[in-house]
Amino acid sequence: MSLEVTGKLLVKYDSLQVSEKFKKREFVIELAEEINGNIYTNFAKLQLVQNKCDIIDRFNTGDVVKVSFNIKGNSYVDKKDGQTKYITNLDAWRVESATAAAPGNSAPQQAPSYAAQPAAGGNNYNAAPAYNPSPETIDDLPF
Repeated sequence: MSLEVTGKLLVKYDSLQVSEKFKKREFVIELAEEINGNIYTNFAKLQLVQNKCDIIDRFNTGDVVKVSFNIKGNSYVDKKDGQTKYITNLDAWRVESATAAAPGNSAPQQAPSYAAQPAAGGNNYNAAPAYNPSPETIDDLPF
C-alpha cells in the first residue's frame, strides 16, 4: 500500500548504519490540517532506507515536500521480558517538492499553508484545542 503526505520538512537526521547490510535515515515533517476552523498539527517521523537515504539531501529545512511512503511493520520477542513487541515504520521511497510544477503544466501547484494563523473561536495555532473531532464525528449533512 502506497500513501502520500505533504508537509513542511522540519528535521533531517544523519544516515545511520544499523548493521553491515542495513542503513537508514530519518526525517520529520509537520502536517497541518484545518478541521472546523481549528488548525491541528501533527509531526510524522519517516525513514529512508538503503540507497534512498540521500534523496532528502536536495531539500532544506522549511521546504514543503510531498512524501510517498509505505507502512511497514514487524514483530519480535523482547529478550528481556519475553513479550512480543511490534514496530511500525513509515518507509519513504520518494520525496519531491510540493511547489514544483506538475508535468505538462507550467503553473506551480498550490502548496498548503503552514504559517501560524489564528483559528476560529479565539484559539491560536499553538494552543491545544478543547475538542478534536475525528472525521467520522463531523456532521456535514444539510438537515
